[in-house]
Amino acid sequence: MKRNFVDLWDISPDEGWNIIRWAYDIKKGLDGEKYLKGKTLALYFTKPSTRTRVSFEVAINQLGGSSIFLQEESLQVARGEDLKDTSRTLSRYLDGIIIRTDSHKKLQEFAQYSSIPVINALTDLSHPCQILSDIFTLYEVFGEDIRNIKIAYVGDGNNVCNTWLVGAGLFGLKLFVATPEGYEPSSLYYQAGEDLCKITGGSLYLTTNPIEAVKDAHVVYTDVWVSMNQKRNEDKIQSLMPYQVNKKLLSHALGDVKVMHCLPANKGEEITEEVFEAYADFIFTQAENRLHAQKALLKFLFTQQ
Repeated sequence: MKRNFVDLWDISPDEGWNIIRWAYDIKKGLDGEKYLKGKTLALYFTKPSTRTRVSFEVAINQLGGSSIFLQEESLQVARGEDLKDTSRTLSRYLDGIIIRTDSHKKLQEFAQYSSIPVINALTDLSHPCQILSDIFTLYEVFGEDIRNIKIAYVGDGNNVCNTWLVGAGLFGLKLFVATPEGYEPSSLYYQAGEDLCKITGGSLYLTTNPIEAVKDAHVVYTDVWVSMNQKRNEDKIQSLMPYQVNKKLLSHALGDVKVMHCLPANKGEEITEEVFEAYADFIFTQAENRLHAQKALLKFLFTQQ
């Protein structure tokens, strides 16, 4: 039976922990199996990408498979072919498909008609590969104690924030989210996270006060305020300025706080260049770990059928 990875709730807590531990072994060189030998996967993208595209292409190659990059504008769907027909056609050629699109509904429709595994490589609502990798990054630092640390997300309640809510629930983490009024995360993803917390012992706290979220935090996480395909809104930027990750805000966190950013960064808005450079090594380790976590995800999807 084929498995999709459209949202983090498509895997169970136990499966999530297996993927994290597999990523650890893969990064350490303890697991070099060619799980995709003889398989061909496509990357079907409608949005620009650096980390997601390159990390997936390298992961597929290192796992023994081959990849094809498909820009939506070069396919017949750009001329009006039904998406469900594209999905059924590509299912006949490929072993799996990784999709980056501006519409979560389009991804869900594609997955509904696909007979091969579909992986969400970012939509307007969700970015599960990013958060899976970020949790692996924290697992490297904190180990099993990751459940006892305080993680603070500050800024816009966007697709990354939505997925952090689910990730905290899935892995039993303590997450504080600070967003301004009017820029809160999706209630659907918040409820999904809450439901998972009841199973795993995690906890979610929403606030409009960034200092409250960051106080004594072990980890402070931020993301851009203007996502791809969004128009720049100066009122939104001004509303978010109190949520900028700068030295003053970080002074409320623990002294050895870890700062995370999923990149690309718009320095001077969600994070100052000074803070970014001070934590750059950890931020780029976070970026590197996309490769290892996605290898583990691909192992899961192609060995658990």
